[in-house]
Amino acid sequence: MLNLSQTQKQTLRISPSQIQLLNFLQLSTLELEDHIKTELEENPMLEEVSVSDDFETDDFENKDLIPSSTTDYLDWDEFDDDTPNYKTQLSNYSSDDDFYEAPIAQQTSWRDDLKEQLHILPLTERQQLLGDFIIDSLDEHGFLKYDSEAIADDVSFTNNIFVDVSDVDAIVKVIRQLDPIGIGSVDLQECLLIQLDRKREEGHNIELAYEIVLNNLDDLAVRNYEKIMRLREISTNELKQALNIITSLNAKPISGENTSSVIFKDNIIPDYLIFFDDNKIEVSLNSNRVPPLKVNNSFNDLLNGSSDKAATHYIHTKVSAANWLIDAIQQRETTMLKTMRTLVKLQEDFFKTGNVQKLKPMTLKDIAEIIGMDISTISRVTSGKYAQTPFGTIHLKDLFSGGIFTESGTEVSNREIQQTLATLISDEDKNNPLNDFQLADLLAQKGYAIARRTVAKYRDHLGIQSAQLRRML
Repeated sequence: MLNLSQTQKQTLRISPSQIQLLNFLQLSTLELEDHIKTELEENPMLEEVSVSDDFETDDFENKDLIPSSTTDYLDWDEFDDDTPNYKTQLSNYSSDDDFYEAPIAQQTSWRDDLKEQLHILPLTERQQLLGDFIIDSLDEHGFLKYDSEAIADDVSFTNNIFVDVSDVDAIVKVIRQLDPIGIGSVDLQECLLIQLDRKREEGHNIELAYEIVLNNLDDLAVRNYEKIMRLREISTNELKQALNIITSLNAKPISGENTSSVIFKDNIIPDYLIFFDDNKIEVSLNSNRVPPLKVNNSFNDLLNGSSDKAATHYIHTKVSAANWLIDAIQQRETTMLKTMRTLVKLQEDFFKTGNVQKLKPMTLKDIAEIIGMDISTISRVTSGKYAQTPFGTIHLKDLFSGGIFTESGTEVSNREIQQTLATLISDEDKNNPLNDFQLADLLAQKGYAIARRTVAKYRDHLGIQSAQLRRML
C-alpha cells in the first residue's frame, strides 16, 4: 500500500526575465548600442524618438518665434542670402566647388610586400611559386620554423611537381636578402647574425658583438656579464660597446614597428563621465550612443478591428518586448548611477587628485552593503566598464583592491604598495638592482610589511623583470 505524504518548502527561483535583466546590466555602452540596433531591426513595435516627437512636447520654450502662417514671410527679398539658385536645387554643385575628401590609405600585409619584392627579381615561374609558398610558411614574427625537406615535400605534394631540397635552400637564401632584415631566419640567434652580417657589409666593426651572439647568447640572456668578459677576455667598456650594437638589432623580423599590415583595435568608449562642477564631483552616464526609445502605437487601430488571433498575439508579444527593453534600459541607468556615485564617494580623494596612492581598500561587498544590492549585481555593473575622468580613462575594476594595515594602524590598498614598489625599482642602481628580499626590507621601512613572495607577485603584476634581468652595465 502506498504511503502518501504532503510537504511544503520554500525555494528561491529566478525568473527568466530577472536573468535577462542581470545579463542586461553587464552590457557595456558599445554592447548596449549593438543590442538596441538589433532590437530596432527585429521589433516593429520599437522605434527611436525622432526630432519631430521632441517638437510635439510642451517643453518648447520659444513658441512665440514660430510664425502663425506663411503670410509672415510674403516679402522673401528680406531673407536674400546671396545664395546662387543652383545651390538650392538637386545636384547643386559647381565645377569649381572644393570638397574635402579624406585620403584613402592603402594598407598591405608584410607577406604581400615580401612577395612584391620577390617578384621583381629575375626568377623563373617555378622559383616564384616556391618563394610564395615559403613566404606563406613564415610564422607571425617572420621566422621559418620548417626545415627544407618538409617544405620540399609540401610543395611537391600541393602543386604536383618535384622540388628538391637544394631548390628550397636556394630560394630561402634569396628571401633572407629581402627587407626587413632577418626575414626567414630559423631562430633569434640566426636573425641577429644576419643583421650583424649586414652591418659588417656596411663597414661597421661588429666582430665582438658577432662572437657574443654566436657563442654566448644564453649568458647574455641572463645578464651574466662577468662570465662573458672572462670567456672573451674583454673589458667592461668593450662589452658595453658590443651590447650597444646588439641592443640596436631587432629581436624579431616582423614586429609592431616594421609591419605594414592593418591592426584593428577597438576604441574604449567610457560608460561613465566624471567631471567637476563648482569643485563638486558629478557623475553621469555616457548616453550619447544610446538613442531614446518609444513604443510604436501605429498598430493599435489594427488590433481593435482585427480578428486574426495570430497577428494580435504577435503584436502583443512585440509590444511587451519593447516595453521591457525601455524599462530595462531605465533600470540599468538607475543602478549604474547609484553604484558609481557610491564608488566616487568612497574614493573621493582619488577622483579629486588622480593619485593612485590615494586609493582606499574597497571591495564589491562594500558597495553592495551601502546601496542594498547583491554583490553579483555590483560585479555586473562594474565589470568591463570604463569611466572618463579629468585625468584619463580608468577601468572600474582597477579601483577595487584589498589592503593591509601599516604599523601606524592605517589601512592602505594594494595599489598604493605596488606604486611604491615601482618607484623603488625605477630609482634603483641599474648596475646592482634590488632583489625581492631587499625590496621587501625597503617596503617594511616605509610601513608596508609584506613577504618576499608578495613582492614577487606584485612585481610580476606590474610587468617588471627580476633583479638579474634588470641589470645593466
